[in-house]
This record gives sequence, structure tokens and C-alpha cells, in this order.
Amino acid sequence: MDTTQITDAPPPTPQPTPTEQKRAAKGATRPGDRIFLALSRGSGIFLLVIMAAIAVFLTYRASLAISKDDGNFLTTFEWNTGLNPPVFGIAVLAFGTVVSSVVAMAIAVPIAVAIALFLTHYAPRKLSGPIAYVIDLLAAVPSIVYGLWGALVLVPNMTGLFGWLDTYLGWTGIFSWQGGAPRSMLTVGILLAIMILPIITNVSREVFRQTPRMNEEAALALGATRWEVIRMAVIPFGRSGVISASMLGLGRALGETMAVATVLSPTFDIQASLLDPGGGTFAQNIASKFGEATEFGRDALIASGLVLFVITLLVNGAARAIIARRKEYSGANA
Repeated sequence: MDTTQITDAPPPTPQPTPTEQKRAAKGATRPGDRIFLALSRGSGIFLLVIMAAIAVFLTYRASLAISKDDGNFLTTFEWNTGLNPPVFGIAVLAFGTVVSSVVAMAIAVPIAVAIALFLTHYAPRKLSGPIAYVIDLLAAVPSIVYGLWGALVLVPNMTGLFGWLDTYLGWTGIFSWQGGAPRSMLTVGILLAIMILPIITNVSREVFRQTPRMNEEAALALGATRWEVIRMAVIPFGRSGVISASMLGLGRALGETMAVATVLSPTFDIQASLLDPGGGTFAQNIASKFGEATEFGRDALIASGLVLFVITLLVNGAARAIIARRKEYSGANA
């Protein structure tokens, strides 16, 4: 008669406590993970505290100046803090900052994306490596060097371009030229475009290099040409990265100081033509006037800095919103 061996059932597996479940969900089950989580969270909170402190400081000092302003801070076309009562406004500065940045972005973004695509999908490895290295070096050049180059080389050689634009496009009013030194918003925009070109190119190049190989091979298998592969697979995948790169470049263009101050001859007036000297930018105005400003004048300059701070936050927020709406191109589902 066969007999069967009866064994006891295995003990039930202990269930984790709610605290352990939360830690496991956050990936902080080991001491090292908990330390890293605490440091990361603390760094993020510390950054927010710094941003809030900057905002509070700028708002407080700006309120001291704006409360004594005899003009409208947002619409006045004058900056004279030495009067009693003082009269100053940011209309000209806002116009100059926006125009110079738009010109720079219109020039830099298409060229940077084209260079990035060339380096990643057209240029041979022996050529793409040195070109990428030179672009990396250009990104590290100080602003004052760009400014000196712009004043000594770019400005003297802009006369021919200005004359051509005035001859053929002067009827538009945007490219009419009254003569004089070409120290205008167009010159500033070209210089800023050269400065932000390496940043946008480098980031876009790295994004395009991350395109899944399967996407490109699938397009090739369907008979697509190299350009069609780029148009259907590479650019859609890297669109959010290009937007982020453009926003990085725009942030530098908005806050550029010394290069703009070296090239531009501001008249603190709004000109319809990009070829005539116009008003300055926020950063250029702060840099040129801060050293000789009185205590009240510095508060007024800080008030203009607060506006630039808000514009930068809005630009970054808009970029994040655009990227969030285009998650299908982020590569997360590739």
C-alpha cells in the first residue's frame, strides 16, 4: 500500500506595510536611495526658494521706483530718472528686446537645425567630428569677445548689406536706411544669431542622434529617400528637443548684455526700420546705466530687470507647454 508524504503548507509571505509600499513605489527602499531622494528633493526646493527670493527682491525694489514714477512704466517712451519727479518707462526697451530676439531666432533656428541634420545624417564621420568640435568651442566664447568682433568686424562690413536692403526692400519701411553707421537692431539680431547658433545646433544634434534606428529603417524599407526619412522620422522625433534648444537660445538672446552694448547705438526711440538706430534692450540698458545711476536710478533699472525676469519665465513656461502638448514626439513611446 502506497503512502503519501504530507508536508506542511509554506508559511504565507509577509505583506509589506503601507509605509514600505510607498517607499517601494518611490524607489527609495534602500538607504542610498532614500539619501539620494532627499538630496534631489532638497535641491529642487532650494532652487524654488532661490527663485522666489529673487522675485521678492526685484518686486520690492521695483515697487519703490514705480511708486515715484511720474509716467506710465509700461508705455512711457522716455528714461530720465534724474528729473523731479522722475519719468521713465520700458516701452522702448521691451520693443528693442523683442525685435532683436525675434531677428536672432529667425536667422539662427533654421541654420542651426540644418547644420544639426547635416552633421547627423549627411556628413561623413571624419568631417562631422571636427565641425561639431568647432561648434562646441564657439559656444564657449565669452560675450565680450563676440561684442568686440561685432564692433570691429561685423559693423564695418554691414554697409553693403544695408544699402542692398534699402535699394530693393526699402519700400517696405522695415528695411529703409537713412545712412550712418549700421549700428541697428538688424546688426544686433545678426550678432545674437551667431552667438546662439552653437547652443541650438549642439542640442538639436544630440536630439537627432537619439532617433530610434528602427524608425529610420522602417522608412527606408518603404522606399523613402534620405530627405523623406528625415522629414517623416527624424524631425517629428526631435521636434520637442528643437523647441527646447530654441528656448535656450532665446533665453540667451533676451538676456545678452555686453555684446549688444558694444554693437548698438541706442537712441531710446522706436524706429519702424530695422536698419536705423533704435532703442536698446533691457540687459543693455541696465549694463550701460547701472554704474553711474543714483540709488533711485538703480531701483528703476531693477524694475526693468523684473520685467525681463517675467518675460523669461513666460517664455520658458510657453516652451514647456508646447513640449507637453507634443509628447507624442518626445520619444517616450518610440
